[in-house]
Amino acid sequence: MYLSTTLPAEIADQITSAYPNKTIVISLAEDTDLDVLELITAMNERSIPFIGGVFPKIIFGNQTYESGMIVTAFDHVEHTFLVEGLDTSEPQIPEMHLDPAGTYFLFTFADGLATNLSSYLSELYNYYGSNLSYFGCGAGSLSLEQMPCVFNEKGIYQDAAVGILVNDNIALGVRHGWTRVTGPLIATKTERNVIHQINWQNAFEVYQAIVEDHGKQHIAQDNFFEISKAYPFGILKDDTEYIVRDPIAVNDEGSLICIGDVTENTVLDVLHGNQEDLINAAKSAAEAVIGQLESPRQAFLSDCISRVLFLEENYNKELDAVVKALNEDSRDISVEGALTLGEISSFGDGYLQVFNKTIVIGLFE
Repeated sequence: MYLSTTLPAEIADQITSAYPNKTIVISLAEDTDLDVLELITAMNERSIPFIGGVFPKIIFGNQTYESGMIVTAFDHVEHTFLVEGLDTSEPQIPEMHLDPAGTYFLFTFADGLATNLSSYLSELYNYYGSNLSYFGCGAGSLSLEQMPCVFNEKGIYQDAAVGILVNDNIALGVRHGWTRVTGPLIATKTERNVIHQINWQNAFEVYQAIVEDHGKQHIAQDNFFEISKAYPFGILKDDTEYIVRDPIAVNDEGSLICIGDVTENTVLDVLHGNQEDLINAAKSAAEAVIGQLESPRQAFLSDCISRVLFLEENYNKELDAVVKALNEDSRDISVEGALTLGEISSFGDGYLQVFNKTIVIGLFE
C-alpha cells in the first residue's frame, strides 16, 4: 500500500484499518515531510508491530516516488529484532527460536552506509546458516551522507539493522545485467569498504586507466560518481551472479570508497553495462521467481538507486518489464519496493550477500 499523507495519526489509523493483526514493514522515501518519532509514537499507541527504513525513493507498481511510504504487511511473523553496532566488527545477532518443521525467511533493513554491513550479514549467516532464506535492503540517503535510517518501536538508528523473522515461503530472484570489461585484478590492500591498492598499485590510478581506455572519457575526483556508475567491480562466485561492488567516491589519497566491504586479496573484474541489458536482467529476475510459489500475492523489489541513475528516464522500462513478467497469465501480484543502497539476499550457493547495482525480487505468498 502506498500512503502519501504525512500525518502520523492518520497513517497509523489507515494501517490499523487495512492490516489488522499483521506486522508492518514501512519503506519511507527520504523527502517525506514526516517526523519519524511522531510516527513511531502513533504506531505504538495502536499496538502495531512494525519495522521501517528510509530510502532515496520508493516503488509502487511501475512508478517511483520521492515522498510518501510503502506499507507492506506480513502474517506469521514470529520475531522482530534490532541489531546495533554495524560500525563494529562483531554486531550482536539476536537469538530466535526456529521450529524444525517451519519454513522461514528473514526480511531486514540495514544502514547501507555502515562500515561493517558485511560483518552483520556474515554474523547473521553464521548464526542461522541455510535454515533461513534472507532478503533485505540497504537504507540511507541519496546524498550518501550517513544518517539514522532504520527504525522500530523504540526509535530511529544509524549503524543498525531491523528485521522480521517470518514462518512462510519466499522466492528470490537476483540479477544485474553487467558484463566484464577486464580482469582479474586483486584488491591487494583494503579496509572494510575502501580499496587502497589494486595489484599493489594506487587503486584509483589502476581504475582510472581501465575506465578511460574503455570509455574514452576522463575520470577524476570531481566527476567520479558520474562516470563510475557505469563501471562497477564484480566479484565472481561459482554458479551465481557477480557480487557487484559500487565505487561511489575517490578520496585525496586515491583510495576507492565502495558501498559494501571488499575483503583484502579479493579477485575483481571491472564491469560495464548498457541500458537494454540491465532492463532485460530485471525481467529475468521476475521470471525466475514466478513458478516457485503456489499462490504468490506480493512482490518486494530491492533495487539499487544507482540503476536509476544509470538508466535515467528509461528506468520506468525496468519497472514495466518486472510488473509485466510478474503479472502474466492473469496473475494479480502487487509490486512494491525501495530504491536502495545495497541489496541483501541469499541466492545461488545459499550464502547471504550484500549486492550493489543489482535488483533483488522477493516474492511472497
